Amino acid sequence: MSWRQDLPTVRGRLLRDEPLAPFTWLRVGGPAEVLFLPADAEDLAAFLRALPAEVPVTVIGVGSNLIVRDGGVEGVVIRLAGRAFAGIETEGLRLTAGAAALDSAVARAAAKAGIAGLEFYAGVPGTIGGAVTMNAGCYGSETKDVLVSAIGVDRMGAERRLALADFGYTYRHNAAPADIIWLLATFEGRPDAPDAIEARMAEITARREASQPIREKTGGSTFKNPPGDSSWRLVDAAGWRGRLVGGAKFSEQHANFLINTGEASAADLEGLGETVRADVKARFGVQLDWEIKRIGRPRKA
Repeated sequence: MSWRQDLPTVRGRLLRDEPLAPFTWLRVGGPAEVLFLPADAEDLAAFLRALPAEVPVTVIGVGSNLIVRDGGVEGVVIRLAGRAFAGIETEGLRLTAGAAALDSAVARAAAKAGIAGLEFYAGVPGTIGGAVTMNAGCYGSETKDVLVSAIGVDRMGAERRLALADFGYTYRHNAAPADIIWLLATFEGRPDAPDAIEARMAEITARREASQPIREKTGGSTFKNPPGDSSWRLVDAAGWRGRLVGGAKFSEQHANFLINTGEASAADLEGLGETVRADVKARFGVQLDWEIKRIGRPRKA
């Protein structure tokens, strides 16, 4: 009997061969062998404890920085969503948010509570779970600047609590155990008037709208910035800004944003990214590293 016919009993939803493209901003990719939408943290932990250890587990958020390959994803894909995972609470200068809370919603809640320092999240697409995982940030601020601690569950369903120092954060990377699924995180800011915080958020939002193709099918920043340089400048200098290859291109507005113009496959998008990486390396001797996460298997020929 296949593991898919003997899945643990859950209170959430288990969907077999569920297409994942609708869950990503780039709108590409094949199905999950199983997609699990847990009802709450206890449902998730119980499922992980009962799931055979050899079954791969992949976690996705709102898919703002994700390419799912065309052959789909092996094993179980877990997506945290709904009120059980998206709550936001404030107390004094601290804010605690569920992993599925949108970064922008966290910024707004902090502003309303007079907590400054989290306004940069107004310019970060995605959810808090992803922000904690990749040390998300923009315009000079990062998650490591405001994070206090986070709680998650590991692959065996055991609760894990980590303080900021346990993450070993570097640029868009953490050194925490890779199997932890984050459930919630606590942040701390500094006091300021809500009106002043909201004004800074408005500036960030306006700057983002003016410089990024946020209304396109995109995945945010494609490559991490190399030390001492910017990926958009290198992509642009290599001549790839706005250059259409099939249904994929790098944006005319921001040359580090990969765009699905309508009919691109995951292979088209990833292939263009790899071509640009090779060209930049050949021209300038700089290795561009992917910031967009790529998961799953290529489509079989």
